[in-house]
Amino acid sequence: MTVLNLTTPLHMTRTIGLCFLVALMEGLDLQASGIAAQGMAAAFELDKLHMSWVFSAGIFGLLPGAFVGGWLADRIGRKRVLIASVALFGLFSLATALAFDFNSLLAARCLTGVGLGAALPNLIALTSEVAGPRLRGSAVSLMYCGVPLGAALAAAMGIAGPSGDWQAVFYVGGLVPLLIVPLLGLYLPESLQFRSQNVAPIGVVRGLFREGAALPTALIWVSYFFTLMVVYILINWLPSLLIGQGFTGHQASWVMLALQIGAAVGTLMLGWVMDRLPAWALSALIYLGILGSLTALGLASRLESMLVAGFIAGFFATGGQCVLYALAPHFYPPSVRATGVGSAVAIGRLGAMSGPLVAGKMLALGTGTAGVMLASAPGIVIAAVAMFYLSVRRNGSQSD
Repeated sequence: MTVLNLTTPLHMTRTIGLCFLVALMEGLDLQASGIAAQGMAAAFELDKLHMSWVFSAGIFGLLPGAFVGGWLADRIGRKRVLIASVALFGLFSLATALAFDFNSLLAARCLTGVGLGAALPNLIALTSEVAGPRLRGSAVSLMYCGVPLGAALAAAMGIAGPSGDWQAVFYVGGLVPLLIVPLLGLYLPESLQFRSQNVAPIGVVRGLFREGAALPTALIWVSYFFTLMVVYILINWLPSLLIGQGFTGHQASWVMLALQIGAAVGTLMLGWVMDRLPAWALSALIYLGILGSLTALGLASRLESMLVAGFIAGFFATGGQCVLYALAPHFYPPSVRATGVGSAVAIGRLGAMSGPLVAGKMLALGTGTAGVMLASAPGIVIAAVAMFYLSVRRNGSQSD
């Protein structure tokens, strides 16, 4: 069913602004484990393999959270699910700071991930639907730039705070979302396209795999899987990799700050370009940039060159991820849009979960930073091919 876009500028600004605030806190929490890794490892006497499980526990929670959050949003509304999601990840971010042993730490990170995972497809659905097809890329990128900016805030806290005070970033990541919850309840409007539906949402299988949707769904999943695998290796392991190369903890935090500033700039610029540049050219630019930056991170030995490589890696890896998030809604009607985006995010989280585990295992085998970075290249090539084909099909996709 085609729905007229009657959104006012105030309605759009309010929706994007509130979603940006949630994305800001999501980014802070996603980066928090990487920034706090050294302090957590010392506090609980964890080795690299145990820390890989801490990283992956949070990512594991993202998987069911994304799928269930998207599925529920197509049935009871994006706003309700988003509010519940923000409350959930706020509470369990606080629980992370109060963890008393390895098992409680794993449980807190996993449940935080459930809330974070459920929030993201609703942020994407609300923003893409309030903007309409013409401005979808720019609107989603404007909202999603809150994620790298939140991660940059976490990196700045790592620079400013002592390494032993690892709980501080989780206190901020828990209390602020709980303060945002009442703002969402009072001021966030529900999606007009969702409210205009007068029929029950179509089934998951039919919506994702029938009526011409099967191939785009499969390609979206492949792109999300391999792109998020690389992004989460960078988010979770890069600080520890840098320290292993001889950099100090504060220097590693500066590189992470450069990476997240690059991510914010890349998210905005690539989102803007997405509405203007030919799709095939954008795909080639993003994945060539990712391959080049990974090579630079693996080979750089000086802080200055590592800062530049980190900025470029953030620009293309996280910026490319944002383009994927803006691209996916084009292939699904409103009745199954949040489910489609949520399922793609969930599959992407499998890649995100496997990335830190693979990196941890490779480091345990002594491959070093260069080995971890270069081993990611084949997956990036696969993601590039899938995204290229998706981009070509975009013009003929559903865009209500």
